[in-house]
Amino acid sequence: MLDHFQDKLSNLKTRHRYRCLEAAAGLDFTSNDYLAFSKAPEIRDALVASLADGLPVGAGGSRLLRGNHPAHESLEEQAARFFGAEATLYFASGYIANFAALTTLPQRGDLILFDERMHASVKEGLHAGHAKSQRLPHNDACAAEDAILAWRRRGGKGRPWITVESLYSMDGDVAPLADYMTVATRCDAMLMVDEAHATGVFGAGGKGLTEPFAGRENLIVVHTCGKALGAAGGLICANQGVIDYLVNHCRPFIYSTAPAPMMAQAVSAALTLLEHSPEHQKRLQDLMGFANRHLTEACGQPASGSQILPVIIGLDKTAVHLASSLQAQGYDIRAIRPPTVPEGTARLRIAITLHVTEKDIAEMFQCLAQNLGDLAA
Repeated sequence: MLDHFQDKLSNLKTRHRYRCLEAAAGLDFTSNDYLAFSKAPEIRDALVASLADGLPVGAGGSRLLRGNHPAHESLEEQAARFFGAEATLYFASGYIANFAALTTLPQRGDLILFDERMHASVKEGLHAGHAKSQRLPHNDACAAEDAILAWRRRGGKGRPWITVESLYSMDGDVAPLADYMTVATRCDAMLMVDEAHATGVFGAGGKGLTEPFAGRENLIVVHTCGKALGAAGGLICANQGVIDYLVNHCRPFIYSTAPAPMMAQAVSAALTLLEHSPEHQKRLQDLMGFANRHLTEACGQPASGSQILPVIIGLDKTAVHLASSLQAQGYDIRAIRPPTVPEGTARLRIAITLHVTEKDIAEMFQCLAQNLGDLAA
């Protein structure tokens, strides 16, 4: 009965794409805990105090059936103020937030244009949603406008949607958000931006790369809480009418047990820390600059300019071998392979976090340079 699954797994092993769970070990050059907030004593202490005061661990039901808690509402009000949105809605994960938005908001007859390098959660939402979708070349706002105009000429009468990431998780490059906003405004389109890897890292006060456009009626933003904020969940920031529509029509919201009030409190504490302690963002920005320079100087690799530094290797087997070698030398760096990235672009994804120092970064790149040299020899 299970031979089919075993055959599939054997095929993955042959192609060096088999995955298994591994405990974290070595210096952290792979997590998305960019500000090291997952271990911040300020957040831990705030959470412990709230639990001692009677904050429940779990919600006990969906938010429309007694699962709604003051911690959820307080977080959503705080997040709306912080990110400059009219309203927000809290979900258990960024994945669910993306999936929920794209299976609920675009309607039949609409057209969704999505960047070809979007998160899997967005693509899953597109597959399960009601609107037609079309892939866009990476970071090409002109292609988005051309696609909308062509769709209109073919008789498209619904609303166009453009969905992009502000900072791409596997390439570390930034989207031309101003150009996309111009196109969206000119074409009467909605712009949906996933800020997962920019929240807490970029923008004034860590408010993300959409911060200059905050509050625009045609903008929907997803801020992930499980990366730089060090907790868990996802916040959809939008016009109040959009949020009300989600509460009334979004099946992943209506039929899911609400996120743990305990986790809502942790996210709230993380936003407070981010707002009142800007030195964390400043320290990370300094480390990012240091790491980008050293990647180029020590390894001859192009810099991304962000905290995500991809080193493109090509072959799956070679990327896995390099990652294993670096792990054995004390650096937790993982190989990223298709289908997460395009065929032929298996890579090491190096993430810079406040869990490491400049000394750690310099020594890691020296080690990486030696490994790359050995590979080329």
